[in-house]
Amino acid sequence: MVAIVFEALAKFVSIYLVLLIIRVLLSWFPNIDWGNPALAALTQVTDPYLNLFRSIIPPLGGIDFSAILAFVLLQFVQSALYGAAASLGNGYMAYAAF
Repeated sequence: MVAIVFEALAKFVSIYLVLLIIRVLLSWFPNIDWGNPALAALTQVTDPYLNLFRSIIPPLGGIDFSAILAFVLLQFVQSALYGAAASLGNGYMAYAAF
């Protein structure tokens, strides 16, 4: 049962990583209307997490390196969750790397 919870959390992290990638890629386009409901929802979901790292590493010359740290940490958490699920499971769950 605990393995299923860890696997579900790892899958949630995978989805969140995709949302972060979309958010970071869209930030490269300056003319995007962030007032669009879909984009506003995306920023509401992803910006609180990214802002944690922006407070640690401020943008340097217009380039935001804090997203790299955010991705690395989240991928580490994802790997730990998949590893915990695999070690607690019955051997049926395969490791799924992002």
